[in-house]
This record gives sequence, C-alpha cells and structure tokens, in this order.
Amino acid sequence: MIFIKKTTNFSIDIVSLMKKLLVLLFISTFFTGFAQKTLPKTDLKVGLVLSGGGAKGFAHIGVIKILEEAGVRIDYVGGTSMGAIIGALYASGYNAHQLDSIIRNTDFTTILQDKLPRASKSFYQKEIDEKYVITLPIKNKSIGLPNAISKGQNVFNLFSRLTEHVHDIQDFNNLPIPFLCIATDLETGKPVILDHGYLPEAIRASGSLPTLLEPVVIDGKYLSDGGIANNFPVQEVINMGADVIIGVDVQDKLKTRDQLNSATTIIMQIVNFNLYSENAAKNKLADIYIHPKIKGFSVVSFDKAAEIIQSGEDEARKEMPYLKSIAKQQSDKLRLIKGVTIYPKNRKTRIKAIEINGLKEYSKKYLTRKLDIQVGDSLTFNSFKKGVERLSATDNFKTINYKFLPEEDGNKIVIDIEENAINSTFSIGGHYDNLYKTGVILNYKTKGIFLKNDVFSSDLVLGDNVRYLVNYYVDNGFHWNFGFRTRYVNIQDDITVLGGSFQDDNIVTNSEKIPLDYNDFTTQFYAQTTFKQKFVTGLGLEHKYIKAFNKPTIDGVTTKVFYENESYYNAYFYLKLDTYDAKYYPKKGVGFSATYRAYLASSANPFSTFTQLDGSLSFAKTFYKKYTFQFITEAGATIGNNQDFVLDFHLGGEAQNLINTFRPFYGYDVADLNENSFLKSTFIIRKEFFKENYLSFIANYARVDDDLFNNLDLFKDTKSGYAVSYGVNSFLGPIEFVYAWSPDTKNNYWYLNFGFWF
Repeated sequence: MIFIKKTTNFSIDIVSLMKKLLVLLFISTFFTGFAQKTLPKTDLKVGLVLSGGGAKGFAHIGVIKILEEAGVRIDYVGGTSMGAIIGALYASGYNAHQLDSIIRNTDFTTILQDKLPRASKSFYQKEIDEKYVITLPIKNKSIGLPNAISKGQNVFNLFSRLTEHVHDIQDFNNLPIPFLCIATDLETGKPVILDHGYLPEAIRASGSLPTLLEPVVIDGKYLSDGGIANNFPVQEVINMGADVIIGVDVQDKLKTRDQLNSATTIIMQIVNFNLYSENAAKNKLADIYIHPKIKGFSVVSFDKAAEIIQSGEDEARKEMPYLKSIAKQQSDKLRLIKGVTIYPKNRKTRIKAIEINGLKEYSKKYLTRKLDIQVGDSLTFNSFKKGVERLSATDNFKTINYKFLPEEDGNKIVIDIEENAINSTFSIGGHYDNLYKTGVILNYKTKGIFLKNDVFSSDLVLGDNVRYLVNYYVDNGFHWNFGFRTRYVNIQDDITVLGGSFQDDNIVTNSEKIPLDYNDFTTQFYAQTTFKQKFVTGLGLEHKYIKAFNKPTIDGVTTKVFYENESYYNAYFYLKLDTYDAKYYPKKGVGFSATYRAYLASSANPFSTFTQLDGSLSFAKTFYKKYTFQFITEAGATIGNNQDFVLDFHLGGEAQNLINTFRPFYGYDVADLNENSFLKSTFIIRKEFFKENYLSFIANYARVDDDLFNNLDLFKDTKSGYAVSYGVNSFLGPIEFVYAWSPDTKNNYWYLNFGFWF
C-alpha cells in the first residue's frame, strides 16, 4: 500500500496518455484525504511528536489510545514539557491504559506545590513552622523572591518512581522506544536536545514551567521549560529516522486582553509569542497533524484530566482511516501493548551500595540518618521516598536526585545532592481571634550560625498583644538534639484566673471577673531525641517569670495591683507522639503528649516544691471519605502543695495556643474553671462538604477539682459544653466561625478565628 501525506499540495501533469489515470488518482486522493507520497520502505518508521501545554498535554494520552487501537507502532518519540513527560513514560514502556490510570490517580496540584507530608517534618518544624503564609529567601542581606513556586522535588520523586525500571539506561535510544525531549538554556535562550543522561532529570528539566518549577542544571547548563525555545520538535524526530510524523499539538491560540486575567495566562502569552511564528512551518512537516479541542482548559487544569484525555481521543479518532493505512505498512505492530510490569508498593529491594555526590557542608552520616538507610537494608521505593521527603523538609538541599541501579541481588543507590546556598528566610503570617485579637507575625530564620546543623528562628508578633519567640536548635537527625528557646506572651482579657485568691473585697470577689494583664516570660534549655519523626522524648531546665496585674480605679486614683509577680525555676521531662496528617482538620493520626514538671525554687516567699503532671491522648479516623471522628482526652494533676493559684489549671475558651496551665473548653469563657487537677474529654464529628470546607460538631466534658478521681466517682460535678463550627482550610490558614454554649450556665459565645494560630 502507498502511504500518502495529508497536507501536501499537488498538481496534475497534463499528459494525454495518463489523463484518465490521473483523474482517477485525484478522485481517490480526495476521498482518502492524502496527497501523493510514495515511500521506499516496506516497514514504515513512525515518529510521534508531542507538544507542551501543561495540563492540556493530557490530551496526548487520548491520542495514544487511538494509535494503539489503530495498531500503529511508534518507533520514535519526541516531546516538550508535558509532551516530554507523557512521551517519556510511553517510550519507557507504559501503554495508553496505564498512562490514563497514572494521570487520573495523581494529585498534580499537591505535587507541583511541593507540599510535603506532615510526617516528613521534624518535631521542631511541626511546632515552629506551621504558622506562616509567605516565606521569602534572603539573598545578599536583602529579601528576595524565590526562583519558582516549587523546587520540583515531588515532581522528581514521581518521575523517578515511574521510571525505576529504566534507571540504568543512559542513552535514550536504548529505551523501548527511542526518545528525546527539549529544554531551554536560560542563559542563551536556545533549545537543548536531551537524548541521554538520567531520564527523570531530563523530563523534569523539559517540564520546568517558568515561575512554577525551578530550573534544572544538567551538564553545566541552566535549563527550563523546552516550550520557550521549541515546543514542537518535529524536525528533531525526523532526524532520528522517522519516515512518517504524527504530531499532536495542544498549544492554544494567543489570548485576547479579556482572557489575560491571571499571572499564569500572561506568562504563557509571553512564552507563546515566539512559538506561533515557528509552529506554522513545523505543522507542515507533520504527515498527520492532530490538534485536540482544548479551548476552555489551561496549563493548570489538572482537575479536568478526564475531559482533556477525551478531547485527544475524539480528535485522533477522526484520523482513524489514515492511521490504519500507516499500520498496514508496519510489522510487529503491537509490541508495546502489554505495558510496564507495575511492581506492588511493598516490593522490597536490597541496598548493595550507596554513592552520594555533591556534599560540601553536610556529612554522609547526616544524609543516611535522615534517609534512614544503610548498606544491607531491604526497603521499598515508598519507604525510600519518605526518607527523601524528610531530607527535603530540612530545606538544607536545593535538589536531591537519585537512581536505583540494578546489581546482582539488589540495587546500588546513587544520590546527587545540591546543597541550598540560601540559609536565611523571612516569613510573615496573620491571625485574629477573640482572645489575642489581631496579630501579624514576622519571622527571621537562618542556619549554620555556629554548627552546620543548627537553626535560629525569631518570631515577633505585632498587634493588640505583642509577643515574641526565639528558638535555637541543633538538629542531629534521629540522635540527641539540643535547643534553647525564650518567649514572651501577653494576654489582656476579663478572666477569673485570680478569683478567690486575693482576699480584698474592694478589688475582687470570688465570682467577679477582672480585666487582667497577664505576662509570661519563659526560657528553656533542653535536649531531645526523636524516632522516625513521630516520637520525641526530652528533658530540660526552665526559668519562668509570670507577671499578672490589673489597674483598678479607687476613689479616682488608678493603681497597678499585682496578683502575681514571681519567678520559678523548674526541671521538666516530656514525651510526645504525633502522627497526624495535618495540624488543622486532621483526617487520620494519633497524638500523645505527657509533661512532668518539677517546681524546684521560686522568688515567692513562702514557697514549697511541688510537681505537676499533665498530658493528652487523641486520635482521628475518617470514614465514608467525608466524615472524620476525632477524640481528645486530657488530664492534669498537681502533686504536693501548690500555694499559687496562678499555677492551677484554668479551663475555658476556645483559643488553640493557650500557654502554661490554661486549657480550652467550649461553653465556658477563658479560665472560668480553676483547680489544681482536671480531667477532660472532647468528641468531634467533622464533615468535609466541599474541598477544605468543614462543618464540625463538638462536645466536651470536664471535671475540675482538687481530687481528680473523687473516690472513683468520676462523673460527679461534670461540666459540659458544646460547639458548632464551620471552617475553611485556606492558604492563609483556617478561617473558622464557632458558636459555643453550655447547659450548665446557659451562656453562649460566638468566636471568629482567622489564619494560623501563633
């Protein structure tokens, strides 16, 4: 059979002896849609060219489905950006069905935002870092902007896992289908052909959409998205040896001013300026040119994967007669239909050797501790990825590339590291709640002041209640770590924290609230060790200075009356477990904390030593996908003679960052319940109505007494409170409206919380 090019113009040579034959040929060509092209080869070599276009590139999968249905064997693949990603997976052996499954089951939004699982963060990071909206690098002593929204580590992890079966192939011509992709040299603006090296790294470079993913350094070149320089590498695939080119273009037309309504669309418009002048000529080089209908989709329409794939399938199906014509001129048509053998997630491989390249400031021991690997271990790819996430969460490394090279009875792991040259950052966040009122938090963080593994962080909160927190921490991985922190917290509110302790009826009575100015200065030195980033145990020494006063006006004279103005010197020990998947609105996980604090000395006179033990146990479990049940039980007990009412336990309010012996309790105001022991349980049922929108029903019960067990009559004098809340987990932090009440007092309260708690 003769394959005929679809887009070539032709003319009729008026030769009398051939006139009738040419007329018949013209009619035949008209109905088949081709112009004449006689190919000398009997086994047609087909090249597949896939353009870039972000999420619109999912349409390539629909096209590949039709190619397989038509029986077309692809001999060469070339792509740019998303076309490079889809093309590389196809070239490495995945079939269309597997590609479809991969795309539909991947959360690209999370991956591109470089969101790391909370489990990858250290306890220090969970306590210190989960409160900022924006973090900016400090370069040359000035606050700058990041190179992109994402470092791309999650993207690389995904590509590495999907191409694990070809990690040992350095020449892309030796893949199941020979492959190349295009990147752009940001220093010259010229296209760079990537046809050798490490496949995940190559497609990560080709798909580095400007401002979204950081550029990649390969062979000394600073590479970004290939679509900037060559979005449709037709000629490059022809040069590979293709006789026929099937080109799939998902590029949009230039947009009008009304459509240029976001930073992403404006950037893509600028990128597209040069592309359209080149595309017309490149399109003519394709024997079959397929342009799926992608109007209405954008480069970030990752939630529309099914529709975009279908658009590619629909448009390719129109070419079925031509595709079948090609297939008839090929042998061994369906050699890739079986696809890649996808290994189970729990498949283990033995580590035969570990090679780490690029280290300067950090030791190999530090890396292997964070990765939790050593020679001789057997591990799954997923467990190794968790180690990489822990390493990435430290922010000590700009890139972490790795590959598994098969060896006899195991794998050699090669890790290429680029250390982060930026050691300092500036962060900002904001919050409002009914207790602390309005606050803006400013954070400066830097690393490596005295030791390679140290972190210094300083928070300053400006607003209605000025506060600060300074931390210095030495992170030695899972071994003993050391730290120092000092804080100042100020609360001004009408509370009953001193009710009954000051025997002057002219100032306060047992049941009267007072406008209290409560100030806490705490400094701690501590050492702790962690296990698997989930469990931590530590001990420390502490100085605590508490100053509480109000300013009553008596007979026209305003005076400052102190209810507390003492220093305390303590030793403490703690245990913590945190496996929650999120700090706010968790869907799964367990939490446990216990603190034993010994008050050894004080400036108060008289003073008797005493100790306090308090802790909590909680868990969250999601069922029916949208419903989460969370249970929290807390208890605190004073052992010995505590003569200072300020150090009793104080329950009430809903603030989530209360300090010292204050605890939240829905249905009561701040510190309405006071005693030296308490037992509290909280039940939460939460439903996610829309993505990150939650309706919660809360019930909490507590006994607040000097005898915690009350001769085992645990339910006597139990206090109760209830709340309903609607919250949105936004990028600014949780935004929550809460209505709380208690049948004990008939009181009710409205609360508004906006932003991360700090």
